Amino acid sequence: MSAVNNMTLPTPKVKAGEGRTRALWIYTAVTLVALAIAFAMELFYAGTDVQQGEVQRLFYIHMGSFFGAFLAFGTAVFAGVAYLRTRSVRWDVLALSCIEVGIVLAFLNLATGSVWARPIWNTWWTWDPRLTSAAVMELTYVAYLMLRRGIENPETRRRFASIYGILAFSTVLFTLLVTRIRPDTIHPVVIGSGPATNTEGGFAVTQGIGITLGVSIIVWMAFLTPVLIWWRIRLENLNERIAARKAQVQEA
Repeated sequence: MSAVNNMTLPTPKVKAGEGRTRALWIYTAVTLVALAIAFAMELFYAGTDVQQGEVQRLFYIHMGSFFGAFLAFGTAVFAGVAYLRTRSVRWDVLALSCIEVGIVLAFLNLATGSVWARPIWNTWWTWDPRLTSAAVMELTYVAYLMLRRGIENPETRRRFASIYGILAFSTVLFTLLVTRIRPDTIHPVVIGSGPATNTEGGFAVTQGIGITLGVSIIVWMAFLTPVLIWWRIRLENLNERIAARKAQVQEA
């Protein structure tokens, strides 16, 4: 009897998949809290811009979504290089997930910019170098999805998609730097101190606006974008398992 009492019962092992799922749900919950804090700062902590008024608050989403897209597209470059070196499918899944999330965020960046431009520039769209380069960037990555759909052989599709994803990042870099290298742009250069110069719609980055802008960008890059990519990876893995099961049933 004492021998039985002294026995230590084995602790049940947690499967790796279950551990990742639990971590993802925790990360998602933290992301929602971080987003709530960022939105509260944007609405209540940051002051109203004296030049633009309330519409300036769109810039927190506008810039957050752009830098989130920048992170997603940049990670796709890393994943593409890793796939070309290892030929591991998981890197291709990561690249695809990053680019799909990046496309959504880049579209949100264009949409919020268009809404902002209507009261500031009195137009929904103008062929400014920054706006044009952002549109070209978006279309370039949409073409990535079309490329994948146009190649049937899985290995060839992954290889060409990886190369395309690496080269497409040049449009991201140009969009990021165009306001610095093109003097004729009317897009405000927000990163910096003081009011933007030679622009229509520039605003002064005061302490409240600057801190809120920094927090917003961190939330989009450190929380929202990674968690969206993680969920997209899970969905892609689920699609792969379903496709494999269908193939087994058809062969049976």
